[in-house]
Amino acid sequence: MAGDANDPTLRSWVEVDADSHFPIQNLPFGVSCPKAGGELRVCSAIGDFVLDLAVLDEAGAFDETPVTGTEAFHEPTLNAFMALGREAWSATRQALSRLLRDDCGELRDDTELRERALLPVDAVELQLPVDVGDYTDFYSSREHATNVGTMFRGADNALMPNWLHLPVGYHGRSSSIVVSGAPVRRPQGQTRPDDAQPPVFGASRMVDFELEMGFFIGPGNGLGDPVPIGEAESHIFGMVLVNDWSARDIQKWEYQPLGPFLAKNYATTISPWVVTLDALEPFRCASPAQEPAPLENLRGGGDGAFDIALEVWLAPDGGDATRLCRSNYRHLYWSMAQQLAHHASGGCNLRTGDLLASGTISGPTDDSRGSMLELAWRGEQPLTLDSGEQRGSIQDGDTVTLIGWCQGDGYRVGFGECSGKLLPAH
Repeated sequence: MAGDANDPTLRSWVEVDADSHFPIQNLPFGVSCPKAGGELRVCSAIGDFVLDLAVLDEAGAFDETPVTGTEAFHEPTLNAFMALGREAWSATRQALSRLLRDDCGELRDDTELRERALLPVDAVELQLPVDVGDYTDFYSSREHATNVGTMFRGADNALMPNWLHLPVGYHGRSSSIVVSGAPVRRPQGQTRPDDAQPPVFGASRMVDFELEMGFFIGPGNGLGDPVPIGEAESHIFGMVLVNDWSARDIQKWEYQPLGPFLAKNYATTISPWVVTLDALEPFRCASPAQEPAPLENLRGGGDGAFDIALEVWLAPDGGDATRLCRSNYRHLYWSMAQQLAHHASGGCNLRTGDLLASGTISGPTDDSRGSMLELAWRGEQPLTLDSGEQRGSIQDGDTVTLIGWCQGDGYRVGFGECSGKLLPAH
C-alpha cells in the first residue's frame, strides 16, 4: 500500500533538515488555521512548512484519487477523510509525495499556487485534528503494569490474573482531549491522605504524566459486528503521541471498584500530527513474545509493533528542560490490532474518530519508565532535574513534553511534540 512514498532515497525540493520529524517519507495529516485568521483546513507537513490540502484539492492535485469530489479537505477535522479508508489515505500520500519530490516542478514552479498552498508552520495554528467521539485507554505495557503492581501488591502479585490473557482498558473522557500546547489545570477531587481520617476534597498533590501513544479509527464496524484480528489494521488511520495526565492521589482513593474517574478525566493531551501506518511501515518490528498464547480471537495479527523512540522532557517554569526518560513503542505487550479486536469482540461499534491509547509505555530499564509514579517510585526516590530541583510529581508551572520518532537512514519519521503546562488549581 505504501509503495515508493517510503523510498529512503527520496528528497524534496522543500529543504528538510536531517533531524526534522517531517521529511517527504512522513507526510502526516492534521488541521490548521492561519494565525491571521481564517477557517480550519486539513493539512500535511513537510519540513518547517504546512501544506493546505484544500488549496491543492481545488487545483486538481487529488483528481486521480478516491478523495476527488468528496470535499474531505475542506472540513474542520480529519474525520471525513479518515472515513474514506486506506485506499484514499495511501493515494493521497502518494500524490503529495509526487508533488514534493525534487524532480517534480508542478507545485514548485507554480509560484501563485505554491504561495497559497505551502505555508510556514509559524504562520498557522495547529488544532485538535479529529472530532473524537469515544476514547479508550489501555494498560498494555507489561513493564509498567509490573512496576505499578509491585508498588501496591508486591512482586509476587504484580500482574492481575487477567493481564496476560487480554488487553486491559477503561473508557476515558473524550471531551477533555486537548491538542499539544494547551494548558492543563491541576484537578481537584476527593483523596484520603490519612487512612485513619475521613477523606478530604481539594487540589491533587500528585499530578503525573503518562507516556503513551494512541491510534485513531478510520472506518468503523457495525454494532454487533466483531472485527477479526487480521482485519484490525485496516480500520486504523494513524497514530499520535498521548499524555494521559493522572492525579495519583485521587486515583488511589477513587479507583475501586470501577477504575479511573476524576483522576483521569480532567485532561488528555495529544500531538497535532497524525502519522499514518503507511509511513510507519518501514519501522515495523516484532512484538514481545506472549506467554501464555492469547486465545484464538487475539492471535494472528502479525508483527504489531513499531520501532518508535520515545522521550519525556520536563521544564520548570522559566527553566531549561530535563529529559526524564527514554522508552520505545516496541516494548508494548499488546499490539494495536489486539487492542482493537478485543475492543470490538463483544460487538462494540467503533466509529470514525475514536481514539484508542496504549497505556503508559515503560521499558525494562529504570530510565525507560514512562511515568513519574515509576521514575520516582511513588515519590520515595525523587528525580533531580538539571537545575538541581527535585520532583516526585509534576508541579505548577512545569511543562511536560513528549516526543517520538522512527530513525531511518538519513531521515526521521516523527510525531513532533505533545506538550502541556500545568496550571494551579482553581
